[in-house]
Amino acid sequence: MSPPEQLPARTEAARELERIWSTPPGWGRLAAVNHTVLGRRFIVTAFLFFAIGGALAMLIRAQLASPGSAFVGPDVYNQIFTMHGTVMMFLFAIPMFEGVAIFFLPKMLGTRDFAFPRLTALGFWCYVFGGSILILALLAGYAPNGGWFMYTPLSSGRYSPGINADVWLLGVTFVEISAVAAAVELVVSILKFRAPGMSLARMPLFAWYILVTAGMMLVGFPPLILGSVLLEAERALDLPFFDPTRGGDPLLWQHLFWLFGHPEVYIIFLPAAGLISTMLPVLVRHAMIGYAWIVVAVATMGFLSFGLWVHHMFTVGIPHLAQAFFSAASVLVAVPTGVQIFLWIGTMMAGRPRMSVPMLYLLGFFFVFVCGGLTGVMLAIVPFDWQAHDTHFVVAHMHYVLVGGFIFPMLAAAYYYLPLVTGRQPLYGVGTLAFWLIFVGFNMTFFIMHLTGLLGMPRRWAMVPEGLGWELPNLVSSIGGFVMTAGFALFAADMLLQFRFGRRSPADPWQAETLEWAVPIPPPSYAFASLPRVSGRAPLRDAPGLAEALERGEGFLATPRHGWQEIMAVEMATGEPEHIAILPRPTFLPLWTALAIGATVLTLLFKLYWATPLTLLLVVGVLLRWHRTAGQTRDHGLLEAGLGLRLPLHSEVPCPASWWGVALLLVADGTAFASLVFGALFLWLVAPGWPPPAVVALPLAAAAAPGLLCAAAAALARGSLMALRGSVRRAALLQLGVAACQVLAALAALWLMLFQVPTPSGHAYLAVTAAFLAYAALHATVGGILAGLAAWRCMAGFVSPRRSADLRTGTLWHDYTAATTLLALGFLLALPWLVPMRGLATP
Repeated sequence: MSPPEQLPARTEAARELERIWSTPPGWGRLAAVNHTVLGRRFIVTAFLFFAIGGALAMLIRAQLASPGSAFVGPDVYNQIFTMHGTVMMFLFAIPMFEGVAIFFLPKMLGTRDFAFPRLTALGFWCYVFGGSILILALLAGYAPNGGWFMYTPLSSGRYSPGINADVWLLGVTFVEISAVAAAVELVVSILKFRAPGMSLARMPLFAWYILVTAGMMLVGFPPLILGSVLLEAERALDLPFFDPTRGGDPLLWQHLFWLFGHPEVYIIFLPAAGLISTMLPVLVRHAMIGYAWIVVAVATMGFLSFGLWVHHMFTVGIPHLAQAFFSAASVLVAVPTGVQIFLWIGTMMAGRPRMSVPMLYLLGFFFVFVCGGLTGVMLAIVPFDWQAHDTHFVVAHMHYVLVGGFIFPMLAAAYYYLPLVTGRQPLYGVGTLAFWLIFVGFNMTFFIMHLTGLLGMPRRWAMVPEGLGWELPNLVSSIGGFVMTAGFALFAADMLLQFRFGRRSPADPWQAETLEWAVPIPPPSYAFASLPRVSGRAPLRDAPGLAEALERGEGFLATPRHGWQEIMAVEMATGEPEHIAILPRPTFLPLWTALAIGATVLTLLFKLYWATPLTLLLVVGVLLRWHRTAGQTRDHGLLEAGLGLRLPLHSEVPCPASWWGVALLLVADGTAFASLVFGALFLWLVAPGWPPPAVVALPLAAAAAPGLLCAAAAALARGSLMALRGSVRRAALLQLGVAACQVLAALAALWLMLFQVPTPSGHAYLAVTAAFLAYAALHATVGGILAGLAAWRCMAGFVSPRRSADLRTGTLWHDYTAATTLLALGFLLALPWLVPMRGLATP
């Protein structure tokens, strides 16, 4: 490919695109919504948190380097190891892969940005603010100290009376808003915003990996969010979901946590594996073997990962049949993992590997990750797990999997993609030295931990006793930890120096064949001056002059108009063009929204409950401003899309990206609801202290009211869609009727919760009843707000018979609210009949 200076001179259209898509300077940078800017910010912020987590790890190793160390006391040590795990899992690993996906995916897919740029910006600010709460608490001495898994009853109000546990519950939940936002963004963007002609079978493998990962996040994060909400409710309101003396069960927290926690391992690994499948064919000069097999293996891993959570709980007393089932499932997941590894090895054997720094890190990945996988199979065998559980063997296994499966591929990607991000090339001598320090130091640290674990050393101990044979191995581990840290420091210095002093890079220095290398280096804010048409999996091989042709405007959407940020939506399976989407320009609204959510979190953290409703109103008010100028106030019909193609705008199609976004959000919401039902049934079947002293016999007429009102709201919402064909005003009036029904439903559910559920703090049965009613009230309230907004948008001219997406999207919410409210009320009405049957359901 030609070096950057030989590309065609920037055209007038390209200069206009730069003006439209660029982020304002100065304070305007805080209003950025561009994926290139936000992806870079995610990556840099995640690396800063990684440095903090690494520093905490070194404090741990300093404490354990010698027996009886007084380097830090037990209280501080508990905060350090809790924050190390929390930072690495929640503030580094997931945000880092989000940043990589946000930066690279639109370029790989041949488009200019994601479906919801403001949602991406909101996710970034929530991530920054939530992480800052955790770090500031650590500096102030109020960091969480119950482990990054926050097991109950240690994290309950009785045993952790300060705000330490609240910091974790509220801070991590704040960060999880970012993760759910990213998951919705990624799924919709991958499925709907690709280059024309890029069918699912032609997508880059990295897009498949991210698609599966984002789907796992939508299903995996809600159980932890629900668990955090329930535990915070127990701590703040004394609702005994996890208190065994009042009908709760601490094991419920473990189930909800590991329903998230085990898929989390694959959520972290799969994006890194996607980068391997992207880089390896280029580095060995051979197409990836077994494209279809890899796609099937990735989807299989995503599915199986949700059936393994109990293998973290083999020692808590679950039935032997369940242990056998989850042990077999844990071994079975090694099959799709092995398929990918053997296909990678086969690709290397078929090609001609070049020993570059990225290749060096990939070879390090193979060694470390395979070792971690083997110890994972060992821990999947129940008798061995009983022996090694809660020892340093488990710590070593976890780090071999996560560092080997995530950090080594990410370091390889840093050197591989540095030219694309910065326009400069790295000096490989420094990178090679950094690799050997990291590789040798890592194995010194964690291979030895396998041995101390087999010698019986428990994890989470603040001091190492003498005379048990642990002294020398711990000293070697600590030395290795500092060697590894020196390697990471050298890597960071190398990246900073190359960003400032590296040689200018030619375009596509690796001679890759995917679309991210078709953009100018470094990439402009609009990525592509015109959008390509794709006819295969290797666009740059199929059309060697594609980059220059796109820069000359020989593609779709080459001519900017009206100051619009235009991208193209395609049919999900075939990739054929469907419509043109207009994205929002830079705005401060995501920042203000994150600040309002942060204010709500702080009122809960500092027990200022009187202020929480005020901050929630502020959140709602700011979110409503998002819709003030969104959309179109007139019909445009078919517009020129380039190359003779004419397409409608997103506002004039039945199911634009916003419809799909809400549908996916409801998938996550439905998972949370299913988790609540699971929790209630688990307590009914397993928890001590059942049956409760008394059951709640909700009045049938009063209990039916919220469900009937929500059903009426859903019917009116569908009636509004039909009325829109004849009169926008009539549709607006029906939306007001929807709002009234939803508000009444919320009030009815609140009345039941406040006046028909006696003392929810008395027993978990009563707390569960209150939780279901609160869930129904919350969703009805949101439905009322959405219906009121829809009525306003009808009257403001944003809705017409052709522009009906607002009403269609609202109908999704109203249908879901009606369904879940009826299910919740039906469950509550059946629960008094189920309670006496517990003796029949349990042996």
